[in-house]
Amino acid sequence: MRQELMSLPKTLAEDVARNLVMVAKLLDDEPEQAYQYARVALRLASRVAAVREAAGFASYAVGKYSEALAEFRAARRMTGNSDLWPVMADCERGMGRPERALAMAGEPEVQKLDRAGQVEMRMVAAGARRDMGQADAAVVTLQSPELASHSIQPWTARLRYAYADALLAVGREDEAREWFAKALEADQGGTTDASDRLAELDGVEFVDALDPEQEADDGLKPVEEAEVEEAEADAEPEADAEPEADAELEADAEPEAVEPAVEELQSDEEPEDAEDEGQDDDAEDSAEDVEPTKAEARPEDQAGLPEKDGDDG
Repeated sequence: MRQELMSLPKTLAEDVARNLVMVAKLLDDEPEQAYQYARVALRLASRVAAVREAAGFASYAVGKYSEALAEFRAARRMTGNSDLWPVMADCERGMGRPERALAMAGEPEVQKLDRAGQVEMRMVAAGARRDMGQADAAVVTLQSPELASHSIQPWTARLRYAYADALLAVGREDEAREWFAKALEADQGGTTDASDRLAELDGVEFVDALDPEQEADDGLKPVEEAEVEEAEADAEPEADAEPEADAELEADAEPEAVEPAVEELQSDEEPEDAEDEGQDDDAEDSAEDVEPTKAEARPEDQAGLPEKDGDDG
């Protein structure tokens, strides 16, 4: 790449190099930003094979498989080598054309690949088989000397992981668990999630005790409960007020409620030392002269009062 950039003017070469460095730095963790830097480098030096290759990987990382395939083809025309053949086939898979990817696995270019490239091509072919609904064929495709080898190579973890996933797809769960464990053993760089897949098969669920989002959610719970209790407390007086109102209406509607009031008035008007019947009659007349309240003045309420004697006037 350095020799290709040296063919550019110095200032331009420096700008392109800075963008390519940012692509390599952000590609794994921030693929969207890496893609933007790659587009800048592509505008500055589209005739540099390294720039086309970097743009292809950046597009591949964000799922723009058509763009990635075009960049990889351009880079391959410029360099003449077949190193990008497996990733080009995987772009065909990403575009929904697994049969083309499978056809590429049988092309002479595969024989030009080094051992790592051939292993990569085998995994792409197995993925294409699964895309086409041929899960059992995918298992057979991954069975190779590299899979059976006990030596740890850069591709070992990914190859074992792909094989375990293929076994799980055909219902061979016990074997899948064994190969996920082997993938985890070889995965020194943490390139796969074999540990999570093992835990899933074992029914283990991990909880991150230091998860700030979970802590924030837990901190909100007491507040929410307090708000609910406060709302319930505000609603309780209204509920209690209804029975009181009903009781008042019932009291107004009951005719019998007047008689105790009249009797109370009568008892207040009667002298403590009543000596003859005349005094009792006067007390009764006094009780009759008491006017009922508006609520007591209804005819049904007056039905309980004693009738006045026409001669008492």
